[in-house]
Amino acid sequence: MSAARGVLLGLDHGERVIGVACCDASWLIARPLAVIQRSTRAADFAKIAALAAQQRAVGVVVGLPILPEGETAQSRTVRRWASRLAAAVPLPVYLWDESYSSAEAQEILSDLGAPQLERVDAHAAAVILWRFIAAHPPERALPVPLRAQSG
Repeated sequence: MSAARGVLLGLDHGERVIGVACCDASWLIARPLAVIQRSTRAADFAKIAALAAQQRAVGVVVGLPILPEGETAQSRTVRRWASRLAAAVPLPVYLWDESYSSAEAQEILSDLGAPQLERVDAHAAAVILWRFIAAHPPERALPVPLRAQSG
């Protein structure tokens, strides 16, 4: 089955902030959208849901930190968080490898001459989202979304 297209949100989950990006409905461009200052889980999920509604998103891609050695405590934390997000938003939630996305985003910002103080989080989310959409051309099916986990 081929994947239905539409706007996606990309998320770069961090301890203090969540970088947010979005793509266009035809999956040609991914761009930084916002940086959410972390608060409570419910407040964070409400902000993500509001951005998803505002952008008319049809899905959410969460960056998963994976090291060459495999899963880490941080990977497990992000998996749990993404599963809880899947219970909080009425959209499919996908995990995607975020390896080196922050470094790539910093390099892009540097190449563009952006000030050092510019937050990299939303740009890292755009890198994660771009990798996801590039790996899923129209003829290729999307991965199975996460199952919702409450709590």
